[in-house]
Amino acid sequence: MKVLIDADACPVTQIAIKICHEQDVPCLVLCDTAHEFSHTTATVLVCDKGSDSTDFSLVNRVCPGDIVITQDYGLASMCLARMARVIHQDGWEYTADNMDALLFSRHESRKYRAAGGRT
Repeated sequence: MKVLIDADACPVTQIAIKICHEQDVPCLVLCDTAHEFSHTTATVLVCDKGSDSTDFSLVNRVCPGDIVITQDYGLASMCLARMARVIHQDGWEYTADNMDALLFSRHESRKYRAAGGRT
């Protein structure tokens, strides 16, 4: 088991790394070049800046039983399909039971913004 952190705009990265280090759990932090990051007790992977490059890099590295920390619903859905446990940065867990509603809400918000609305 390892912990993978989608560090692009993740406010709990330092806390998660500290806990992983204390529990002797490997931690992989992924970010793009716009959010460059370094740490001595975690492995950092800097991905190309581009649409979802960090997300796809993370999905390609996640294994069943790993823990992923992200605020991205789409990434969470892909990681759940790979049998990982996925936690939002606010501490709640993404599950098969709540994923459809979260993705639907994201879709509806995008449609509303595209029509000129503000969310």
